[in-house]
Amino acid sequence: MLNVENYWVLKIAGYDVWITETIFNTWIVMAVLIILAIIARMKLKSFKVIPSGFQNVIESLVEIFDDFVTNTMGEKLSYVAPWFFMVFILVFSSGLFSTFGFRAPTADFITTFALAMVTFLMMVVLGFRHRKGKYLKSLFQPNFVFFPINVLGEIAKPVSLSFRLFGNMLSGTIILTLWYTLTPTLLQIGIPAALHGFFDVIMGFLQTYIFVIISLMYIKGAADE
Repeated sequence: MLNVENYWVLKIAGYDVWITETIFNTWIVMAVLIILAIIARMKLKSFKVIPSGFQNVIESLVEIFDDFVTNTMGEKLSYVAPWFFMVFILVFSSGLFSTFGFRAPTADFITTFALAMVTFLMMVVLGFRHRKGKYLKSLFQPNFVFFPINVLGEIAKPVSLSFRLFGNMLSGTIILTLWYTLTPTLLQIGIPAALHGFFDVIMGFLQTYIFVIISLMYIKGAADE
């Protein structure tokens, strides 16, 4: 279950490019989200000043998330909301994807580490952008001898963030796989639906929320005075 299947190997400029199960499943999730986004955009083509129906639902979701980020980060850093809205939708959709019998892309450490590294880069860039030399100075506090420890602490943030999401998503995948493999056919009717509902929907939403809120707090801690 820890091994990710490799589907194809492409030769590009003399290099082998592996198209793994994770990459393929991520493409499917992205394609579905892009199609849904296009449909939503088409439905919102006739924009109404007083929203109703579908427009009201979409505006409510966006406003709720914007308020969530603003309350967490403050008005000054609220401009990161669109990126983390995308991250929230992608990570949560990846969990929902496994309800159809596919392996969730977030059950692969490569996916969660890549998302966590973007958080880390945003943390460093926005730290220097908003605090300039003060951010660098904070790495030497309370004394310059703590600099290596503080640097290791900063590097540990994306690692712990990625392992938290990866471990929880993979554990659900393993439990469901064991259930399908080891239980008799009679027990594979109804019960797996409840397990998918718990691990893929409830736990998937919870882990998505935790990933996003911790990412926001890391960035706020680096960029906020």
